[in-house]
Order: sequence, then C-alpha cells, then structure tokens
Amino acid sequence: METLFISACQVSILCGILTWIVMSSAFNLTRIIRSLTQPWVSSYVISGTPVILQIQKYQHNFLDALFTGLSCVVSVPFYTGFLPLLFWSGHGKLARQMTLLMAFCDYTGNCIKDVVSAPRPKSPPVRILTVTDDEKENAMEYGLPSSHTLNTVCLSGYLLHYVLSYNESSNTSFQIAAFAFVCLLVALIGLGRIYLGMHSVVDIVSGLVFGLAILGLWLSIHEYVDNFIVSGQNVTSFWIALSILLLFAYPTPEFPTPSFEYHTAFTGVALGIVTGVQQTYDNFHHENVARVFTPELPMANYAGRILVGIPTILLVKFCSKALAKWILPVTANALGISIKSSGYVPSLTVSLKVKKSNEVKQSNGYLQKLLFFSNQDSFDVDTGIRLLQYAGLAWSVVDLVPSIFSQLKL
Repeated sequence: METLFISACQVSILCGILTWIVMSSAFNLTRIIRSLTQPWVSSYVISGTPVILQIQKYQHNFLDALFTGLSCVVSVPFYTGFLPLLFWSGHGKLARQMTLLMAFCDYTGNCIKDVVSAPRPKSPPVRILTVTDDEKENAMEYGLPSSHTLNTVCLSGYLLHYVLSYNESSNTSFQIAAFAFVCLLVALIGLGRIYLGMHSVVDIVSGLVFGLAILGLWLSIHEYVDNFIVSGQNVTSFWIALSILLLFAYPTPEFPTPSFEYHTAFTGVALGIVTGVQQTYDNFHHENVARVFTPELPMANYAGRILVGIPTILLVKFCSKALAKWILPVTANALGISIKSSGYVPSLTVSLKVKKSNEVKQSNGYLQKLLFFSNQDSFDVDTGIRLLQYAGLAWSVVDLVPSIFSQLKL
C-alpha cells in the first residue's frame, strides 16, 4: 500500500509539472504574469534609488572588501565547492539536504527573476561594484528577488536547524547566540547587496520573504524527501524525469540571462547526488559513518580525503563533459533531431546572427513547442551537456570518491 502511495505521488508530481508546461505554453502565462508584476516592481526599483545612493555615501575601501567578500562566501560557486567537503566530513544527511535545498532555491529564485524580468538599479547614478567574474555574471541577471539573500536565509536557517537538532542538549544562551548570528549574517548580506549597487530594497525584501517561505516549506518536508532518497522506490527514474521536466518548465525571460545555465548546472548536481546516494547509502552515507573531529576520522585523514577528492571530481567533470559532447550529438542525429550548440560543440555553433535570433528561446518551451506549437528548427545541445556534466561531477562526490577513500583507508 505504501509503495502504491509513493508511486501515485511521483506520477502526480510529474503530471502536475507537465500540466503546467502545457498550460503555460497554451495561454502564455509567463507573459501575463510579467505584465502584471514587472511595472509594479520596476517602479519600486526606481523609487528606491535614493535609498541606495544614501547608503553608498558611506563608501569606503573596507566596506567594499567586506561586502564583496561576504557576497563571494554565500555565492553559488562557494556552496558548490563547500558541499563536497561536507559530504566527505561524514555529515551526509546535512550535505544532501543542503544540496537539494540549494537546487530548490536556485531554481525557484531564478524562475521568479526571469518571470518578472525586473531591472537592477540603474548605473549611473548608482555605483555597481563587481570584482569577480561571478559577480559580473550575476549582474547580467534580473534583480528580483535577491538570490544571495534568498539563499542565505534558506541555507543558514537550515544549518541552524540542523545544529540545534544535532545538539539537543545545547543551552538557551547558545541557541540565542546562534540565531542572532544567522540574523546578523542575513542583514549584512542584504545591506551589502544594496551597498554594492546590485539590488534595490524591494529585491532584498522579496528575497527575505521568499527565502522564509521556502525554508518553512523545506523544514516541513525535508524528512520525507530524505527518506525517499535513501530508501524510496523508483528514485533514480523519478528524479531523471523530474530533472528533464524542470528544464522544459523553466520560464522564458524577457531577454536572455545566465539564470537558466545556473539552474541547469545545479539541477544536474541534484540529479547526481540523488542517484549516487540512493545506490551507495548503506556503504558510505548512513548515519553511523565516521565523522570529522572524531577518532574514526582524524583531521589528517580528512585532509587526505580533500587532497584526493578534489582532483578526482574535477577530472570527472572534464571527462563527463567530453563524453556528453560526443554522445548527445550522436544520439540526436540518430533520432533525427536537429541541434545546435552555443559554444560547447564548435561544429554545431551557429552564426552570431542566427544565435541572437534564437537566444530568447534558450530557456523555455523546448518540450511544449516540440509537442504542440513546434516552430523551432533546432535545439541547443549545450543544455544537455551541462546537465550531464554536473550530474557526473556530483555522482563522483558521493559514489566514486568515497569508493576511492575506502580503498585508501581514508
């Protein structure tokens, strides 16, 4: 009976997403929602410019370095590099929950960005400070909501929940101090995004609201999600179908942005983590594995894991990308599907003029146009390559690399 219930839930979720794809394509729901929300948000962005300028009056090199550093620490690339270390530390449940929560936040936040397509603060008069390449790419996305604020609320809030649950004997003073630290971090991130000129006040407030809503939802379902991943039925097949449908369900922005690429990469990471953990949970990811700072996993061994693991996953990332670049075009040609490449496969790269005319289609509508209103001559194979590349990387984090650790007695 329980198996039938789980299967029914899986079918319901997939059918719900597919229904949304059909409805959004048939009635152009993205454009309707944008027409209702974009003018309202844009007016708040414009009216909020004096607040940004007032904050930027306190410009100082120290504040530049502080807020730039904080933005890097809570960025998606940082979490991508941090999560493997968390898996290898023995805190597997925390690591997989934060990975899935990060994927959920990234997808939801970027969907809202591209649906609303609200502008960032205008420069000039606002000073926009982008030091790293990652920040320069972030500046190419739409503004509302602030991804940094949303992600910080969700991930720091979930980490706080985990720490307090893991240390049930902690006293009230520790709990208050931990909660205050999380609140301070969120406040500094929000203030920093305004100071750097990357967001207006409405972006920060929306990031906070959406972040709290997602965190509340996740805390109510995270145990069910984790139980499903480690011991559920049809986990791998369901997650593959879910990942593919989410690619097609992504909304088309008013103009192309890097948001779809970020979501594709982290959807691939979630897919690799889920499939890897589901297959190797009893070997490497159960609750009784050795954890760092214990006699079973001393710091020397943990350092050895890092020295072995990081080069391994980077090699797998390179190899999985090369393999996907070979397999996907061959498969598409065998199936008679016309494809193009935005850059990964030079032989399939279209001319700049054609590329620009098709860019607006990059993020959405592949499935619905194929099945219902197909007017697209070719499909961008780079999306599939990116998905498989990051799925391979994530799989190596939880399956291949722990197997190597076991062989090396690490």
